[in-house]
Amino acid sequence: MFAAFLSTLLFSISVISGHRTAKLIGGVEANFWRLTLATGFLSAWAFSGGHGVSGAGFPFFFLSGLIGIGIGDAGLFQALPRLGSRLSLLLLQCFTAPLAALIEWLWLGTALGPVQITGALIILAGVAVALVPGEHLTTSRPQLVTGGLFALIGALGNALGVVISRKAYAVTHANQESLDGGTAAFQRILGGLLIAAVLLLVAKRRFFRRPGDAHNDASAPSVGDKWRRIWPWVAMNSLAGQTLGVSCLQWALETTPTGIVMSIVALTPLTVMPLARIFEGENITARSLLGGAVAVAGVVLLTLSKRTAI
Repeated sequence: MFAAFLSTLLFSISVISGHRTAKLIGGVEANFWRLTLATGFLSAWAFSGGHGVSGAGFPFFFLSGLIGIGIGDAGLFQALPRLGSRLSLLLLQCFTAPLAALIEWLWLGTALGPVQITGALIILAGVAVALVPGEHLTTSRPQLVTGGLFALIGALGNALGVVISRKAYAVTHANQESLDGGTAAFQRILGGLLIAAVLLLVAKRRFFRRPGDAHNDASAPSVGDKWRRIWPWVAMNSLAGQTLGVSCLQWALETTPTGIVMSIVALTPLTVMPLARIFEGENITARSLLGGAVAVAGVVLLTLSKRTAI
């Protein structure tokens, strides 16, 4: 439970910086560079204090990254510039938790108890109350539809990815092996980086065909100017999200059912609110505070049910 809370706080920092980089350079490129940097961070750990690419669960962790990070995060990074961090996270997190619980139940047979299901639903209800946009929503209908579809793709990818991680841990334990969260995050990110690289090549194919076009616009900022503006956001997104945040998420998934973990992570939109107020100018309303209180009540219920089970 502690690891899930920690990943939630780290993801809230990551999504704000991810929103900023996605608006500056586009979702596909922002996603690729933050994964590239995170791969460097995680590889430093995996090949020094971790286990590299060894272990019986590696194929499953790699597949988890292909789907969860490669497809799931690609969907999020396409939703962010269209919907903003607030609405993107609302859709992503509120769909991910129930989808993940359903997939794990159907595939791995992990069922949640009535109290745990109630706690998870209370969390999701609180998040929805706090973050459903009202009259301040300025997103156009085409952006809302397109962004919503990308958020749904992201939620399905994330849900399937985390359940495959649970399967990877089951295989690891069945072989009397152990794997730390940092190594698991590294093995996952390899698959995610592969998909992100392919998507970037597809998105940039016109520049490879007509390389001179990239230099025709005299008003466009130079590569050096662009990176001076975005590298702090890319580094923050990479370190807080895919490096530390996902490592804590993997730590949590090793011992806790997906439905509980992802319900805790669904609190991310609430922890984002103070940062969104500072960096994006979004107001924290009385409804947001009420929804936050409801979600916290759900977390308390989940925590109590976990302790009772132990």
